[in-house]
Amino acid sequence: MLLVNIYNHITSIQSAKKRGLAVLLDPDKLGDSERRKHIISMAAKCGVDLFLVGGSLMTEDHLNACFNDIKALTSIPSVLFPGSPIQLRKGADAVLFLSLISGRNAELLIGQHVIAAPLIKQYGLETISTGYMLVDCGKSTTASYISGTQPLPYDKPEIAAATALAAEMLGQKMFYLDGGSGAAKPVSAEMISAVRQSVYAPLVVGGGIKTPEQADAAYAAGADLIVIGTAFEENPDLIFDINAVRASNS
Repeated sequence: MLLVNIYNHITSIQSAKKRGLAVLLDPDKLGDSERRKHIISMAAKCGVDLFLVGGSLMTEDHLNACFNDIKALTSIPSVLFPGSPIQLRKGADAVLFLSLISGRNAELLIGQHVIAAPLIKQYGLETISTGYMLVDCGKSTTASYISGTQPLPYDKPEIAAATALAAEMLGQKMFYLDGGSGAAKPVSAEMISAVRQSVYAPLVVGGGIKTPEQADAAYAAGADLIVIGTAFEENPDLIFDINAVRASNS
C-alpha cells in the first residue's frame, strides 16, 4: 500500500538515521518498454524508498507510461522531479516543488511556480517545497544550461551552507544537492557536511554517484537520501552494490 504522506516518509528516514535511497528515472533515457520495466523491477527488488521521475529536458512523452509501470510493478511511491510545469502529471504521488536557490534566475525561484501551482492543486499532488542546489561537479550539465544559471563552486561549501540556511529560514522543507545528470564526480563530502550542519531539514544528494564507495561517503557526510540515475541507467546491476552499502548501516 502506498504511503499517504511522502514527506513524512522522508523525515522518518532522517529521524531514524537510516540511509535512504531513491532512483531517478528520466523517461527519455530508459529505452523501450521492456527495458524500462526491467530497470523499475530491479530497483523495486532492492526496496528503494522512492522513484523520482523527470528530467531537465524531455523530448519524448513517456512520463505517463513510466508512472503506470511503477504502479503496476511496485508499491513504491513515485515523485515528480520536474524540469518544467509541462512535466506535471496526475499519476505521481507527490511533486518536488523545486526552487533553484543556487541560481539567480527569477523564473526558477518563483516564476514557473506561479504557472505550476494551479495544476498541482487541481491534480491533488502532495507538494514538497525543495531548495534545489546545482553544484559544479566537473562537467557542464543540461540542468545548468537549461536553467541559465551558474552552479555552486565545487570547493565552496560555505556558500552552499549559507544558501541552504537562508532557504530554510524562508520555509523550504527539504534540500537537494545535485551535481546534475552525468556529473563527472559527486558532490564533495565537505559540502554535504557543511549543508547538513547548517540546516535541520532532510538532505538529498545526487549526481555523479557511480560507486558504492561514493555512496558511502555521501551517507557518512550527512545525506539522508541519495539519488542514483545515469549510472544506474547505464549499469542496472549497480543498484545491488549501492543497496549493500545502504543496508550495512541502516
